[in-house]
Amino acid sequence: MHRIIVEGGSKLTGEIKVSGAKNSAVALIPASILCKGKSIIYNVPEISDIDYLTKIMKLLNCDLKFENDSLIIDTTNIKYNEIPENLSVMMRASYYYMGAMLARFGKAEISFPGGCTIGARPIDIHIKGFESLGAKVEIIRNKYIITADKLIGTKIYLDFASVGATINIMLAALGAEGTTIIENAAREPEIVNVASFLINMGADIKGAGTSTIEIVGKPCLENGVVEVFPDRIEAGTFIIMGALLGDNLKVKGVISEHLESLLSKLSEIGIEYVQSSDAITISKCDNIGSCYIKTLVYPGFPTDLQQPMVTLLTQANGKSVIEETIYENRFKNTLYLNEMGAKTNIIDEHNLEVFGPTKLVGKNVVATDLRGGASLLVAALISEGRSVIDDADYILRGYGNIVNKLKSIGAKIEIENV
Repeated sequence: MHRIIVEGGSKLTGEIKVSGAKNSAVALIPASILCKGKSIIYNVPEISDIDYLTKIMKLLNCDLKFENDSLIIDTTNIKYNEIPENLSVMMRASYYYMGAMLARFGKAEISFPGGCTIGARPIDIHIKGFESLGAKVEIIRNKYIITADKLIGTKIYLDFASVGATINIMLAALGAEGTTIIENAAREPEIVNVASFLINMGADIKGAGTSTIEIVGKPCLENGVVEVFPDRIEAGTFIIMGALLGDNLKVKGVISEHLESLLSKLSEIGIEYVQSSDAITISKCDNIGSCYIKTLVYPGFPTDLQQPMVTLLTQANGKSVIEETIYENRFKNTLYLNEMGAKTNIIDEHNLEVFGPTKLVGKNVVATDLRGGASLLVAALISEGRSVIDDADYILRGYGNIVNKLKSIGAKIEIENV
């Protein structure tokens, strides 16, 4: 385990570069097993989830080679294997091997996926999709066993526009005979990134990024190349830091179209920034307005930025209200924010009040999940005095090389093994 130690109050200035998107990379690596040769993934983030995914790839007898931020994957000698609990439990994204292995091998055995405890996050939508394609799904103890003599393309309507289910069904559908149509598909940029990779390998996929995706079955694809999109959540987190501590802080590697909901909200509450082709430059705002935020599926306000945004709103004038519609357990970070001096009130599992502005002071706190940890990191940076964030491995799951990046722009921050 790691802990992050921060001496708060330092200005953030210079340039900070956004890493490749976690939520793209963790799907692109499992997707590569549909390739019958070599594939290259550029701009892979330095996060712990990637380490666990590469261990699973080696378990499947794939050869991997890192060159700077690029990952070269050779699946020529791939072999089927069960994915054990000690690997699957380490990250939510292990479930992408269900769809990919079902398409490649006609079967998948994987223990329950892990990840952050931010709500129920059931994968029943994934399972219903596999069953619609003709797969049989059994749950024995803590393991999913998914098998199919033949997958047949069909029309699948998702009860909820789930990113994970959309990608997982898209992967499985490549192993089906005929055409699969996913209705009410999620529209997040990460889905476009994965579809682009599969299309580069020879897949016939139309409509990624819209609510209707059409996939023509083709289980064995050619060599492929893809670049991971910049991480919109990391970019948003850095922009929030800049609004609180920036001195012409340049956040480099931003696709502004992916952040329209955040940028619009910042403008609404009086935070100014300068937008260029691939960067946002931002300085500290001394008069932040309160607001109402409702998290929604893309292109609405992202649930993954809700927790860092709560920290920003502790410095806003008046009462802000957060309505969290995606997960029911995403306010645990506020208990530690309140210990640092914030004034927040959990109305119920989906609604939160934030009162500001309040002075925050350094404390010993605990990261409860990935984005909750990011919320506490933002709080530590703006606090008076020293903060210690335990269970910082949650943060390292989604923010590549975060300590060195923040050091490079002026933060007083260290990381320790404990």
